[in-house]
Amino acid sequence: MTPISEAEAVVMEVLWQQAPRTADEVVAALAHRNWAEPTIKTLLNRLLTKGAIAAERDGRRYLYRPLLQRQAWVQAQSQDFLGRVFEGRVAPLVAHFSERGQLSAQDIAELKKLIQELDDE
Repeated sequence: MTPISEAEAVVMEVLWQQAPRTADEVVAALAHRNWAEPTIKTLLNRLLTKGAIAAERDGRRYLYRPLLQRQAWVQAQSQDFLGRVFEGRVAPLVAHFSERGQLSAQDIAELKKLIQELDDE
């Protein structure tokens, strides 16, 4: 599948939250973005072309639903980011945030729990 842009990902989030939706419902859900209706419809058409969503005729309108699963997209984005920025390694990513004081106590507790669970496997 062709990668989706940041703007397309915003539209996908709307469809991942609730689907199927009409174009008008997607436009309404994105009203806070101040994007013009034609822009959103163009993004929907791009996503259709890329195979990320499907459209089903419902009378005079179309209902859009995601084909690309959010989990698969997050995984691909994460792997791409790690590969580009941290040579595919997670430890330097965590160190980066730790060195800048961007890990909360809750973040650290969750990381410790995750590591313990991985050790127990």
